[in-house]
Amino acid sequence: MSCLSKSIMLGIWIGMLLWSFQLLGQKLPTSLDPFISSIDFSSIEGKKPTIEIQKMDSNLYRFEVIWNIKKDLPLKNLSLNIFPDFKPIYHWAPHLTPTENHIIAQHVFRSPALIVSNSEYYLGIVPDLTLLETKPAIPWYLDLDAVNNKLTLGFSKSKITEHVLYEKEDITSFSKGIYRLAFYVMISRAEEDFENPFARINSFMWKNWGSKLFEKGEPIRNNNLEPYIENTYAWAFKYWRGAVWQQFEINGIEVGAPTFIVNVTQSPNYPNEVNEREFRSIWNQAWFNSFRSASGLYRYARRKNIDSLKRYAETTKELALSFPQKNGFFPGLIATEMVDVEVAGKKYRRSAGWETKYFGNSNRNPFTWDAKHAPYHVLDMSYTVLLMLDWYTELEQDQRLLDYAKNYADALVKVQREDGYFPAWLDLNTQTDMEVLSKSPESALSVTFLLRLFQITKKAQYKIAALKALQIIEKEIIPAGKWEDFETYWSCSRFGHDSLVDQKVKRNNMYKQNTLSIFYTAQAEMEAFKLTGDRHHLKVGQRVLDELLMWQSVWQPLFIYIHALGGFGVMNGDAEWNDSRQSLFAELIMEYGLKLDRKDYLERGIAALEASFVMMYTPENKETKEQWQQRWPFLGVEDYGFMMENYGHDGFTDSNGIGIGEFSIYDWGSGAAAEAYNRIIDHWGESVLIKR
Repeated sequence: MSCLSKSIMLGIWIGMLLWSFQLLGQKLPTSLDPFISSIDFSSIEGKKPTIEIQKMDSNLYRFEVIWNIKKDLPLKNLSLNIFPDFKPIYHWAPHLTPTENHIIAQHVFRSPALIVSNSEYYLGIVPDLTLLETKPAIPWYLDLDAVNNKLTLGFSKSKITEHVLYEKEDITSFSKGIYRLAFYVMISRAEEDFENPFARINSFMWKNWGSKLFEKGEPIRNNNLEPYIENTYAWAFKYWRGAVWQQFEINGIEVGAPTFIVNVTQSPNYPNEVNEREFRSIWNQAWFNSFRSASGLYRYARRKNIDSLKRYAETTKELALSFPQKNGFFPGLIATEMVDVEVAGKKYRRSAGWETKYFGNSNRNPFTWDAKHAPYHVLDMSYTVLLMLDWYTELEQDQRLLDYAKNYADALVKVQREDGYFPAWLDLNTQTDMEVLSKSPESALSVTFLLRLFQITKKAQYKIAALKALQIIEKEIIPAGKWEDFETYWSCSRFGHDSLVDQKVKRNNMYKQNTLSIFYTAQAEMEAFKLTGDRHHLKVGQRVLDELLMWQSVWQPLFIYIHALGGFGVMNGDAEWNDSRQSLFAELIMEYGLKLDRKDYLERGIAALEASFVMMYTPENKETKEQWQQRWPFLGVEDYGFMMENYGHDGFTDSNGIGIGEFSIYDWGSGAAAEAYNRIIDHWGESVLIKR
């Protein structure tokens, strides 16, 4: 078998030869023959690595590769390549690598794995995270090359060249010493692994790492979330009230809600001038939804008998009902004009006041960044009216909420496409399909809404429309992993917005994917199962849930300086840890655990809920608080409850506060996390969070 050579770079790059596994004097176990044709390894100055193989069971092997570098060397990387012995038709990796220089950096190792399969063979590769519990001298990486049928693990430093994709550094300096790389090889020919490529690996990773940390009390050590809830509401409605709470009149009715976003310059402890980060606004959107947070506040106020907080929630309900419907459709936000104010020769951005208010829609869309002219977003509308139904059925039977939802539903079923999907965006004037992302899993959220509405009204057309949409999602979206939604391309991670919509990244044979749309689909399948009793929906929903869980952290990396277990990432083109969406996901994961009698799902759901509070600036989060104070040393007691939506957003972290942000979104941060907690306590009882 031939060797592969690397060319000399800049006169200092040491040549590396890749040796096939057979040349190392050891053959692959015969049971791997149908799955792996060969494994190539970097050699250093002609020296081969040491290979150790351990058979764990008939379908699982552990490989450990050890390089002994005798002197300091500048290298491109140190790696091994696994070549499957079959032609996969399905590929999965946790991050995109569109060129051969791109890598899946260690920073995004939440539940790291490489998966390939066809109708006969399944092969999964899982890095042994136990070795990474001691911070390696050089970071690990993964890569998936579908075109050349190659799976790679290695060592290399990386650079960020997109928001957020990683490329190998031109040169990585390897100090002399021992470099160990270990991984598990998982094989199967069982049909269940072709139908659900994620279940086996998910269970393995949680059993080996996640569950052990959970039992030790991670991610919230004392498992008591009440202080976090108290901090949330004291922050929003007491210490930061002037910056957070917005109240005004619409048609003679007093309305209000927390503002979309605040930043550290609005802290009562900030010594300089306020500068608002974005336009002052209140959103009822798929991310930032004031009505969702208000329902959590209402639950808490009812449980604790706090009338003042209940009034805040009711005022936000009035605001949601004031959003004007046009033939059933309605805007997703209300905002003020902004002005520049000059103070001591410097300009600062401020709101012009609620007298200048206007309705608009999310500017996270493919058409315009101007919220005034942004089109209706079906996802945002369906989510808001779904929340209205929850309020109506669980909190108070305000008929206006049901009527508002029915008006929208009647309009929604009229714009359903012939193929079953619901459009993504509707023109403001004509209310017609704008034909971008019109065949996407965003439709799944509308499925859940219509099924819930059917249960209340028994109006058959809602159920028919919902199940038709779910059927096409099962046929076209789930098998292909086509998890595209608005956030995939039109938020901060814009890679591919001009070339990849509806297209796979060829080198990875994967779509750019986002976890929100995976969640919407798992939620819709659960709703269909509860309504119909058909276990097909439970089985498909579990498969989708298992894919979602591949973005959940199952371990505690030393390069993540906050508690990470249970937290979620965003997509395979971004780098966040502990993103606020985990509060949205938590109860659904628990619900699947209950229906399927799966302890691991219940643990994962609770871990996701607890992870939702890890980013809060509060004494209860010792490590996080230290990171906040490294970045913003002026923060004090009045800022307890301030919470960034995620960690490591820009793709790297350090112990000095890099990875900590500068803003807080109540409706996609502490307010959203508090809502999830209060909802779960209402549904499951406080014993669900008993101390471990």
